[in-house]
Amino acid sequence: MELKDFLSKLSLPQDFTRRGFLKATSVMAAVGMMNQARAKSGVSTYIVLESAKGILICDPNLCVACHRCELACTEFNEGKVDPHLARIKITRNVMFGSEGSNAFPPKKGIWGDGIVVQDTCRQCPHPVPCANACPQGAITVDPKTGARRVNKDLCIGCHLCEKACPWGMMTFDVEEQKASKCFLCDGDPKCVKACPAAAIRFVPWVDRTGDEPRRTHHGYLPQENRDQCAICHR
Repeated sequence: MELKDFLSKLSLPQDFTRRGFLKATSVMAAVGMMNQARAKSGVSTYIVLESAKGILICDPNLCVACHRCELACTEFNEGKVDPHLARIKITRNVMFGSEGSNAFPPKKGIWGDGIVVQDTCRQCPHPVPCANACPQGAITVDPKTGARRVNKDLCIGCHLCEKACPWGMMTFDVEEQKASKCFLCDGDPKCVKACPAAAIRFVPWVDRTGDEPRRTHHGYLPQENRDQCAICHR
């Protein structure tokens, strides 16, 4: 995204100070220069997305493992019951012996602790791994919710967004050959309504990117991103 386009889309509060404006424009100018350098070197431009307005927060202590959230998700989005395509992913921490069988959640003890974990999209702030990995620019911000959303008309089914997400929260429809992810159901998450135990909440956005990832090695060139982020973040 060009700097002028990004600034034109900013919705600044009325009390936004001159100092705050200068700080924001200096950061965006740095991103603009970074993108120019990346383009000259043949590297795709860096994508900056505004933060989402909300996020899903789950409580594993309340979850009863009924999987209704997964069913509600796919019924709303695909019109069919297919937990494999659910944007919320339910797993139980059972390791089945010392070798284990689950890569996530992290095992607790030889056999695990049996806890049920509801995993959801972090709606990552800048940088957004899935969006930056997509060669088609198919992952953008939903104008209503700020959620990161896959434009299926642009998606080419390359799976790079799946490889990029450290938490494994992308889904892929093998019939459509299209990727998808949680976009908060246009601001009315159906998984929240379907949960009989009130184990899922839709709350104002918080940064959850500090959560332990499913995998430490993924396809998003973390070192390169850290180097680029150093321009804006100290």
